[in-house]
Amino acid sequence: MTKLISALIAVCFTFSALADEGVVDCENAMNTIEINHCAAIELESAQAELDKYLAASFEHNAYDAELVASIKKAQESWQAYMTAHCDSVYTQWRDGSIRGGMALSCKTTLTKQRTHEVWENFLTYMDSTPPVLPEPKLAP
Repeated sequence: MTKLISALIAVCFTFSALADEGVVDCENAMNTIEINHCAAIELESAQAELDKYLAASFEHNAYDAELVASIKKAQESWQAYMTAHCDSVYTQWRDGSIRGGMALSCKTTLTKQRTHEVWENFLTYMDSTPPVLPEPKLAP
């Protein structure tokens, strides 16, 4: 676990340096560092969208404090699951340079799925009433 944390810290510093220099073209990422940097950007975007949908679900259901508390509890449990599962993916690929990208991809995929679940369960209606927010895109 200590190795994983150290590796993630090193990757974050590398991503930060690359972002500061503005040298990564995610359309044409060519090496592991650039690919991981772009994957981290995609995860950050997916997380921001999930945060937006969660906030909307809390606001939309504010009349039911028990439901909001339940959504928050489910989110905490989902976060623990996502971390554990994607750490397993990292471990599966631990001997290759692809390990970081695989773990980031795992987190992005699950985050997009979770966003869709939040939308489907807490921001839509059973009838033809338009949803509170548009349907989020799932990972390709």
